[in-house]
Amino acid sequence: AGGSKFGYALIWVLLMSNLMALLLQSLSARLGIVRGRDLAQANRETYPKYINLVLYLLAEVAIAACDLAEVLGMAIGIYLLTGLPLIWGTVITVLDTFLFLILQRWGIRKMEAFIIGLIFIIGASFLIEIILAKPKLSEVVTGFRPHIPNDVALYIAIGIIGATVMPHNLYLHSSVVQTRKFEPTPAGKRQAIKFATIDSTGALMFALFINAAILIL
Repeated sequence: AGGSKFGYALIWVLLMSNLMALLLQSLSARLGIVRGRDLAQANRETYPKYINLVLYLLAEVAIAACDLAEVLGMAIGIYLLTGLPLIWGTVITVLDTFLFLILQRWGIRKMEAFIIGLIFIIGASFLIEIILAKPKLSEVVTGFRPHIPNDVALYIAIGIIGATVMPHNLYLHSSVVQTRKFEPTPAGKRQAIKFATIDSTGALMFALFINAAILIL
């Protein structure tokens, strides 16, 4: 929507929201590695019950909104490739949940490698499409100048931030980093934080390229 309505004008929102996501992911990793707590556990220990209930409901809404787009996206993709009805494409998509649960049992490294592999395939596809589309780089660069054309652009910009930062992912990230094998010493924890930050940065930079490619195309 941002690309079709406002051209390259909102690329700067992608960049800033990606930096925001990187900061929050880094803080989540530190919480999980140093404190040995995920964000949900930290909230439970810190806030009263009614605030935790609100946080829980917000997380559920965020998960539902994100998953709805992803489930429908894959179902539509299967339909375009095979002609399979959307309902059966949705059923197949549900199996992804079990696949990720299996990968998580095998360890964080295998799960991360699998996800990065998927992102790399998508990134390569978009790179080919951008080469074929031949956008004018001089016009693309103008999109990094911070400005909001109108109220509709502001609404889309907020959606871009939400789709990039994904608040519910912070709960997951602070939990997943605890599956890493590291020495429970200050030096071991520093090293674990370093590798977690490198992994997050790499994945988010790939995501930035893909999201920018979507907007540019």
